[in-house]
Amino acid sequence: MQKLLITGASGFLGWHLCQLAQQEWEVYGTYHTHVLAIPNIKIVKVNLTDFQELKGIFNDIKPDAVIHTAAQSQPNYCQLYPQESYTINVTTSCHIAGLCADNSLPLAFTSSDLVFDGLNPPYTEIDKVSPVNIYGEQKVQAEVGILKLYPQAAICRMPLMFGKQTPTAKSFIQQFIQILQDGKELSLFIDEFRTPVSANTAAKGLLLALAKVNGIIHLGGKERISRYDFGKILVEVLQLPSDKLKSCLQADVKMAAPRPKDVSLDSSKAFALGYQPLSVREELDIL
Repeated sequence: MQKLLITGASGFLGWHLCQLAQQEWEVYGTYHTHVLAIPNIKIVKVNLTDFQELKGIFNDIKPDAVIHTAAQSQPNYCQLYPQESYTINVTTSCHIAGLCADNSLPLAFTSSDLVFDGLNPPYTEIDKVSPVNIYGEQKVQAEVGILKLYPQAAICRMPLMFGKQTPTAKSFIQQFIQILQDGKELSLFIDEFRTPVSANTAAKGLLLALAKVNGIIHLGGKERISRYDFGKILVEVLQLPSDKLKSCLQADVKMAAPRPKDVSLDSSKAFALGYQPLSVREELDIL
């Protein structure tokens, strides 16, 4: 079996990706702070921001392909600590692209729908990027840097993702479920729209992109949905108390990082390659 290196195996997406990829690859997963063990996966502790360490794992593992999911992906954190997040989100991503270019290794990089300002959705791969927060800016800088170093890389713009809790990470739905089970009010935006997918679907999309894509691809879901409407489906499917689910506006909630209103992705290019997200309801039924 060929070797696949997955950075950020302790992250929410990275963990799900490791589970799926091991069917076809000998998988090596990296982590930095959150120790984990995944059956049949070789887990490596590495500080990806240390170039010598990074180069060392490439030399030791000699991967046949790389999927780079490791990132500081909390927009509020990036807004407050731009230098620290730049190192992992931009510098490290470009270093990985350089190492893959040197060895002609297939590379898939996880970017974000937050590279857009939310004013002209749905967004295709050729639409102009215009991020409204530092996290989005860093993803744009990484995209540009990677493609300059290695035009054959697959730049995968990921949507909002959800799924079951992993040993070291959660998605946003775990918090929603907990709040409602505790009998507290859950207020969700009626004016923020995304094209969400499950982490499992996202992982399938990344493996597809790794094999078939050079350049930018969108891996969004098939439905444009507000956070509030997502909450309504969640409540129905999981039979949670619905009386505590309330609607609110983005403007009602003060956050460090500004949020775009509608970063729905047009992912028809990926659909044509065989990417097949289910509806939100179907995904939640499976969970």
